[in-house]
Amino acid sequence: MSRLALSSADLPVFFEERHAALAARLTPEALAPLARLAEAHDAAAVARCMGEPLGLYAHLVPEALGGAPIGGGRPADATAIDVRSLVLIREALGQVAPLADAIFAVQGLGSYPIVLAGSDAQRRALLPDVLSGRRIGAFALTEPEAGSDVASLRTEARREGDGWVLDGEKVLISNVPLAHHLVVFARTGAPPRDGGAAGERGGGRAAITAFLVDSGAKGVASEPLPMSVPHPIGRLRFEGCRVPDSARLGEVGGGFKLAMQTLDAFRISVGAAANGMAARALREAIAHVTRRRQFGAPLSEQQMVRAYLAEMATELDAARLLVARAAHKRDTAAARVSTEAAMAKMFATEAAQRIIDRAVQLHGGMGVIEGTVVERLYREIRPLRIYEGTTEIQKLIIAKGILERAAAEPAADERARDGAR
Repeated sequence: MSRLALSSADLPVFFEERHAALAARLTPEALAPLARLAEAHDAAAVARCMGEPLGLYAHLVPEALGGAPIGGGRPADATAIDVRSLVLIREALGQVAPLADAIFAVQGLGSYPIVLAGSDAQRRALLPDVLSGRRIGAFALTEPEAGSDVASLRTEARREGDGWVLDGEKVLISNVPLAHHLVVFARTGAPPRDGGAAGERGGGRAAITAFLVDSGAKGVASEPLPMSVPHPIGRLRFEGCRVPDSARLGEVGGGFKLAMQTLDAFRISVGAAANGMAARALREAIAHVTRRRQFGAPLSEQQMVRAYLAEMATELDAARLLVARAAHKRDTAAARVSTEAAMAKMFATEAAQRIIDRAVQLHGGMGVIEGTVVERLYREIRPLRIYEGTTEIQKLIIAKGILERAAAEPAADERARDGAR
């Protein structure tokens, strides 16, 4: 495999020297052991390797809590992580080992709620092992009847004595077969109404609370779910699972906000993972069409093939720019960049699907043989258009953002005219 090409190499306006140093560490040689473990489908070994010796999990935890330094250029925030570093890591992992990328992402989702809302005791007990890879987390939010509509979840946590009892079911939870702890979101208020949802849209106080639950706790049952790609994902059932109040993350009723803050921090990086997969597919396609001969000449000399390559390269560059812009803005200018993050996630994942599909097409019959690089990428890219907010949900977020900005413009213009009088 040729040397990785990461966004920091040609987008210096969005990145700093420390990002270039990180990108220089993410070479094929450095990631080769990880790639071999991923090819062997050894998810547990992949998860450990990203902690020690690679040290990638350090970028999931703020510097103030033992994570990687993030430098200046941003508002002081003890809970801040550097999204541009996540972007570089996930783009590299997407190129060499999508399995590793999936585990890395969920390690972030399963640890960042502890950063944001955990007590000092919870942080001290868990985060050092998260950094080393000795502890793997999972983010237990999705349910059979609550995917995009998070506020409709039905897993219940009821007060009992000085603790809580959890009952319910979670599904499509990544890292379940590996996880040592689960960040579980449960309803602690009124149940969802028919045709509506509790909490934020039910007309009252938020009814969702987050809890830290040991994966081996009594009352927790898990089972793996077979996927089109060999990723560790499964189902969770809670039946009379008792946890102390000290297992609560943040305030009672604060779970919805905590879930959204966590997803907002990592959504941009989903686009980066898609860019990595697309970049690998483009490289494979270029290698194939320059090597493969048809009608007495390399495929690369055919106009239609060149048109495909032009479209693929242009879409990849556009996706990288959107991801880099969103990450830079998140790191340096604003804590919330919902519209930019949604644009980056939507465009990059959809573009990667098209790029990889064209790479398969350019490979002809070889492109659909099980185990070839482009065939694997074809299966790997599909979930990215669904998880952490489907493409359709991203469109709603983008539309909401641009309409709110449009509505605010007349008021801003009026204030400017008043100031000029």
